[in-house]
Amino acid sequence: MTDSSRVEISGTGLRCADVVRVARRSAWTEPTPEALDRAGQSYELAVELGAKGAVYGRTTGVGANRHIVVDPDAADLHGLRLLRSHAGGTGEPLPDDAVRAVMVIRLNQLAAGGSGVHPRLLRALDQALRVGALPLVHSRGAIGTGDLTALAEIALTLAGELPWASGGIEPVAISPGDALAFISSNAATLGEAVLAWHDLSRLLAASHIVTALTFCALGGSSEAYDERVHAARPHPGSVRCAADLRRLLTAAGDLPPGRRLQDPFGLRAFPQVQGAALDAAVRVGEVLEVDVNAAAENPLIDTETGRAYHHGQFSTAQSALAFDYLRAALHHVAELSAARLSDLVEPDLSGLSPFLAEGPAGSSGIMILEYVAHDALGTLRHAAAPVTLGTAVISRGLEDHASFSTHAVRSTVTATAAYRTVLACELLGAVRALRMSGVDLPGTPLRDAYRLAAAELPDRTADHPLSAEIHQAERLLDRLADL
Repeated sequence: MTDSSRVEISGTGLRCADVVRVARRSAWTEPTPEALDRAGQSYELAVELGAKGAVYGRTTGVGANRHIVVDPDAADLHGLRLLRSHAGGTGEPLPDDAVRAVMVIRLNQLAAGGSGVHPRLLRALDQALRVGALPLVHSRGAIGTGDLTALAEIALTLAGELPWASGGIEPVAISPGDALAFISSNAATLGEAVLAWHDLSRLLAASHIVTALTFCALGGSSEAYDERVHAARPHPGSVRCAADLRRLLTAAGDLPPGRRLQDPFGLRAFPQVQGAALDAAVRVGEVLEVDVNAAAENPLIDTETGRAYHHGQFSTAQSALAFDYLRAALHHVAELSAARLSDLVEPDLSGLSPFLAEGPAGSSGIMILEYVAHDALGTLRHAAAPVTLGTAVISRGLEDHASFSTHAVRSTVTATAAYRTVLACELLGAVRALRMSGVDLPGTPLRDAYRLAAAELPDRTADHPLSAEIHQAERLLDRLADL
């Protein structure tokens, strides 16, 4: 889908949703004149400061070479040498949407006016996004202290020293001080992070629909979702989740009575467990929206005070820790989904045949879905392990901490894919149980969700391979998230 709208690039106010629009819908970027003026002032100040004294990465080497002064007569080549030496990424290339996300985030960060890069680099990034020109950016080479390899590859591509992966624009000059100023950012990690956060948030929204379908198939007790219950312990995510379930389960205001005094935890504790994940996702979104609008380059070229500030804003502990927590919360959510699938195949809870099987005695029905779901759950469990418990000591001992935020994000991508499979298995079970039971669904968006799922998923009761239907259900979850 193409988005013909424009995303204003001002260095402030860029939202994660804007990044997704540019990355996946080719929305146009539009730097404001004020942002370009601010970048120009920052560039002029950086040149002035470099002429007066030492400025890290401009008049000196980097890392453990921070005290080595660059020969002024060779300053023109210092930036290019720095980019060439740092463009050592490897691994698989980033997908196109991730590269576009990196580019728009870096453009917006530069528009914040703290880097000191020449404004022509902002214009070049904007032009490349507009015409669909994409650099080749390798995935491996970052540990959460700046995406040096990825951004060096982008800078050298803009300069004409590396080939474009697709399209292209005329090369731009790299000023002596532009190199470190351009690569001193975590924009590559942030680009992947925003897309991962978006995809997981959509999946969490679909979880409400799938759980409500299972609730109806099992004749759940709605007391667990009552407003009074959640007002007594008002964690925001739990309150939000319970309210959404009430929206889905009733059209008249009174929730239906259940078959049991108390349901299994998969239904009864869903708002509490899902609520923790919802709150964690909100926190991740808050961290990301700070960082995509941050002038976090080291050094910070501050036009208000006329100074260069050397600092540690390259640290990404906030995002690494937030993603670690989000994956842990997601694992709990996925456990409940697998538990509800097991409830659906249990006659004592569903009132239907074992494994929702129809046919000759001994038919297996959807028995295999439990195996598939728990395989995916095992993958998610491994991906949920915290990455922030390790660190790295590099550059001759000077750089002695790393957050590994890049790995936290990629583990989240793996966890999200695994949870999509778990939830798809539950969706297949819920739709099959509702078909078999003929339960009348409430006149809410839940009825629309069931009609959509029933139209998309084959109604086959004889034992048959379920692989294709799992894939169909996985794809269907994004559409359910909108209901």
